[in-house]
Amino acid sequence: MEWRQSWRPWLRLFVMAAVAVVITQEGCVCGGDVTYDGRSLIIKGERRILFSGSIHYPRSTPEMWGSLIGKAKEGGLDVIQTYVFWNLHEPQPGQYNFSGRYDLVKFMKEIQAQGLYACLRIGPFIESEWTYGGFPFWLHDVPDIVYRSDNEPFKFYMQNFTTKIVNMMKSEGLYASQGGPIILSQIENEYQNIEAAFHEKGPAYVRWAAKMAVELQTGVPWVMCKQTDAPDPVINTCNGMRCGQTFGGPNSPNKPSLWTENWTSFYQVYGGEPYIRSAEDIAFHVALFIARNGSYVNYYMYHGGTNFGRTSSAYVITSYYDQAPLDEYGLLRQPKWGHLKALHAAIKSCSTTLLQGMPTNFSLGQLQEAYVFREETEGRCVAFLINNDERNNATVQFQNASHELMPKSISILPDCEKVIFNTATVNTNYTKRIIRTTEIFDSMDRWQGYTDVIPNYENTSLHSDTLLEHTNVTKDVSDYLWYTLRFQHNISCAEPILVAESKGHATHAFANNIYIGNAHGSHDTKQFIMQSPVVLSNEINNISLLGVMVGLPDSGAFLERRFSGLTRVEIQCSKNEFYNFTNYAWGYQVGLFGEKLQIYREENIHMVEWSKANTSLNQPLTWYKTFFDAPNGNDPVALNLSSMGKGEAWINGQSIGRYWVSFLTSKREPSQIMYHVPRSFFKTSENLLVLLEEAGGNPLHISLNTISLSTLPKHIHYYHLLQ
Repeated sequence: MEWRQSWRPWLRLFVMAAVAVVITQEGCVCGGDVTYDGRSLIIKGERRILFSGSIHYPRSTPEMWGSLIGKAKEGGLDVIQTYVFWNLHEPQPGQYNFSGRYDLVKFMKEIQAQGLYACLRIGPFIESEWTYGGFPFWLHDVPDIVYRSDNEPFKFYMQNFTTKIVNMMKSEGLYASQGGPIILSQIENEYQNIEAAFHEKGPAYVRWAAKMAVELQTGVPWVMCKQTDAPDPVINTCNGMRCGQTFGGPNSPNKPSLWTENWTSFYQVYGGEPYIRSAEDIAFHVALFIARNGSYVNYYMYHGGTNFGRTSSAYVITSYYDQAPLDEYGLLRQPKWGHLKALHAAIKSCSTTLLQGMPTNFSLGQLQEAYVFREETEGRCVAFLINNDERNNATVQFQNASHELMPKSISILPDCEKVIFNTATVNTNYTKRIIRTTEIFDSMDRWQGYTDVIPNYENTSLHSDTLLEHTNVTKDVSDYLWYTLRFQHNISCAEPILVAESKGHATHAFANNIYIGNAHGSHDTKQFIMQSPVVLSNEINNISLLGVMVGLPDSGAFLERRFSGLTRVEIQCSKNEFYNFTNYAWGYQVGLFGEKLQIYREENIHMVEWSKANTSLNQPLTWYKTFFDAPNGNDPVALNLSSMGKGEAWINGQSIGRYWVSFLTSKREPSQIMYHVPRSFFKTSENLLVLLEEAGGNPLHISLNTISLSTLPKHIHYYHLLQ
């Protein structure tokens, strides 16, 4: 007995070595403990079907990470996928921040502690509905830079940051080749969407990026998503909702079929409705991808979370992918979470045959087909019976048995006989959010207000004889840029109109310190025009225009060349009579006065003179503050800001994001009224709430709420459960 125990480890090593030789002969591309072949990733010598979910560490808090990852694991996931957010980690060249919500190492170690793998999408361009696609804005001022091109200045900083992250992961032993959780890394992101814009410098950049990444020697494979020309050994992968139908497959027979983004819903913009993707539709396309030789599926997002502060890209709301299997607060989105969990279990129950069996595909009817995997030596068989008819049931014959297939469904038969899962049959109870109000801030006595300073030309130190591009002036330290001018009134018309054309996102106008109006664009329009009647003095007139950005763009070629802000300003008397101030003496101020003083922090609130709030005046650019106690219990917390207009909110100095309640959808409803406040932002008592209101919202009707779930009967469909 002792002799047998002594030789078993050696026998196991011999068998693993023999398997490794066979895999290599079949076309395996090796790198440390994680390799791959044409069927799947290979971890510790074993082919694996892997289910993954995107959870972004800065879109939640360290206090939430353990629960989110644990629920993902319980839902049948093997891998947690995240981007790396360059602009958070390197806010200035060579100055790094990996603390708090930005603690990437801690996040990786939490994944490892719960026994899951990780996919690290370094990018460092990430898009992700994240402001500037994750680029730090200081890149904009690097001389001669062209982003994401065969451009030496860009490649220098991109390689520098990528190397920084890889070395950090290596130093902590976090790659699988070192015994850590990271089994995949990604370089670049959906570059093929813009590659043609750079002509010959596009393909050259792809080759350089792949070579640079591989030479970092992580010991695990690299991927490029939406990049059919990904150079060997980098794996090209699919992003989208229906990769089982749309993916052309790996660009080499020795590479596996991987799906890096299976969109569980879609991001939402101000003025836009939520996109609801059903659990049945997601399950259908996952099963189809696996049936067609897929072996890795990542849900984007599995938990979306919150775009805290100013991190969302242009017009994107603060809540991110709330319709994911784990909602913004980390609660189970049912039946999506449970239905996918059952799907994962069904596929894993027959994964050996799926990875080793001989696949075949044949028709079962006009819109019906079968995918079958057989292991002849073992006698095992797995079948996927597919009904592509979206309206009608279908009866099919398979292996001398009759099977009834529901419309647009896939049945999984792990033994080619008995159905253990059907993508259109949901056996998970539905849930609905319960919102309980714990406090209403309806007392005028508890609110204090401060109206921000409206600068005039003489108050500004930056002057120009033309309209300057917004972000080139602000350097993205603020959403706000003041454009000011002064002129002697010699305009003849009786009813002048101030016209301001902008490629920004919103504009507020003041004439002689009096608010005269505002206008805004939308996610789908690149410019807008504000037209406001203006009363002019016979003396010197001061015009102050506040340009506003709501996040920077996150995608597209030549991001460094984008123009935002005012492009034309004039006073019109009629179509034929106008006075153009576009090329005039302008004065500029970056940001608001209260913003510069950070009066949303408790240590700084004394730096301005607050007074009793008078909400009846609807005064624009007003700061409101109050104090409150944290709600009891552990349920997630949200502020209902339905009575506000547009601005930003802070709890104890931490921004919970922008709000834009006044931007209504086509159904005349706000895109978002509930704003997540993580429990870790609270103190037990005397919590400071500060609101910056741009255009007249009323804080007397906001409320603090807790969020929980109730279970509903299975027959209630969750298309009706959008809360």
